[in-house]
Amino acid sequence: MANSPSTRKPQDDYLLCYGRIHHRDKGTKEAVEIAKALHKRLLIAGIVQDEDYFKQYVQPYLSEGKIEYIGSVGADRRNELLGNAQALLHPIHFNEPFGLSVVEAMACGTPVVAFNKGSMPELIKDGENGFLVEHKDEAIERIKHIESISRHRCREIVKNHFTKDLMAQKYIQAYQTILKLG
Repeated sequence: MANSPSTRKPQDDYLLCYGRIHHRDKGTKEAVEIAKALHKRLLIAGIVQDEDYFKQYVQPYLSEGKIEYIGSVGADRRNELLGNAQALLHPIHFNEPFGLSVVEAMACGTPVVAFNKGSMPELIKDGENGFLVEHKDEAIERIKHIESISRHRCREIVKNHFTKDLMAQKYIQAYQTILKLG
């Protein structure tokens, strides 16, 4: 019987970097540096969009049981990876408009450590469902306290703010406001 997000510990002691691998956006290089500094296992899942970046900043550090690239994953594997990770690393370099993988991780009960850019302050309540950080050194320090984040609270925040019905309702309200202004 599977444990609920409120009572289970991660089955594996790893950090996860999930998303496309590209020099301008997702910060895979920083995720590798963070994991190495903490002597933590890192799983990297996603498509390689910048082969040169991957070859320079990721591939040289790949080592089974330490830093592993597992490629693109489907929905079932994604949920397993997100749900069993100690934390999702999201060291983004752009003003991400939403951050679906962040919400997916939290829906699985997994806290997120993200660079404080774009929509991240709207998704992450610092200290409740993850940590907002300004740079990799701060991420390293905050991850040392990741166990203080309630996995149940991560899921609860998603239920209260990001269900498909709730989000559809908010879009309708936004469109109605726009129509009234026009």
